[in-house]
Amino acid sequence: MSHPRITIAKRGIQISSSIYLILFIFIISCNSQNKKYNTSENTSNLKESISDTSDSKTTNTNYTYQFPYVDSIPNPAIQISQFVRRIFQDDNENLWFGTNGDGVARYNGEQLEYFSINQGFGGLAVRGIVQDKDGNLWFGTNSGLTKYNGESFTNYTDKNGLVNNDIWSMTIDNVGIIWIGTLQGISLFDGEKFTPFILPEFKPDNNRGVTSSKIVHSIMQDRKGNMWFGTNAGAFIYDGKSLTNLSEKDGLCNNAVNDILEDKTGNIWFATHYKGVCYWDGKTFTTLATKERESGTEVWSLYEDTTGQIWFPIENFGVYRYNSTSLTNFDEKDGLASGAIQDIYEDSQGNLWLGGYMGLFRYNGDSFYSVSKNGPW
Repeated sequence: MSHPRITIAKRGIQISSSIYLILFIFIISCNSQNKKYNTSENTSNLKESISDTSDSKTTNTNYTYQFPYVDSIPNPAIQISQFVRRIFQDDNENLWFGTNGDGVARYNGEQLEYFSINQGFGGLAVRGIVQDKDGNLWFGTNSGLTKYNGESFTNYTDKNGLVNNDIWSMTIDNVGIIWIGTLQGISLFDGEKFTPFILPEFKPDNNRGVTSSKIVHSIMQDRKGNMWFGTNAGAFIYDGKSLTNLSEKDGLCNNAVNDILEDKTGNIWFATHYKGVCYWDGKTFTTLATKERESGTEVWSLYEDTTGQIWFPIENFGVYRYNSTSLTNFDEKDGLASGAIQDIYEDSQGNLWLGGYMGLFRYNGDSFYSVSKNGPW
């Protein structure tokens, strides 16, 4: 594939303690319905977040959840991390959890181990994890690209030719090239050298904590070999020769595209920052009827499980599951304590993991529960 440069609370009345408890829970639950979860992209305070990965100093007393799911409230002192951003399982069945300030954590089935800058890992925030055909793991971080060969880490930055160190997306294509989306555009890496791939510049989204005219939020290769890029100007598609754009003028639900997914039937799905989720069958767009709010319906990621169901989170509204005939919403009533999930992943045993604010969660087929450093795994 060639990669040309392209420009484009009554006194005197006796009430039993049980009634007090019911009233308390009711009031708290009502007050919490309008809570706004913070999924800011700003990473300026990352070093404060990583002061101690084995005994987090972060506390959180603002969240109260209804019985009977009170046991699922994450304990801030033993969360995997305050924010789990990426989840991945490697060929050896290890689970990797990319955090937003504690580097990356690996669970090998027996213990959880952290890797951050003190262990030679390249960055504090992890926004991409992929594995190549040789078994090497690649991590896209806020400070560049990191390779792990099973024994040691190798870090690559702009000093090695990377267009920018602030990585937001990445994938490996069908010939082994690593596509890296950064704050300032795209770099291709063949294992030896970096090559720039230029997209048209677009208007920065100043409503976000981090933005630019070149940021690439998502990179995906479809079954035909086409490369898809999620930007603030819609989706760009590269067929190996030319570049085209899909945007709101074509029917796309929103130009601010956070993630792109091709499902088993060939539909292309788009997670957007302000207008939820839609999919494209090659001719027309269909938008899913999800809950909305005035400030925008933020969807950060898309995932298709082995049965073909599409999962995605919406900030303040939990997560959704779509199975082509119905759309199901899961939230606090189902045990999902966090309203700010950002990544969903199914492992080789069919377990569904969710990462986001308040750490790591797992779905057992009936309800969700929090997974801390002590499990339950």
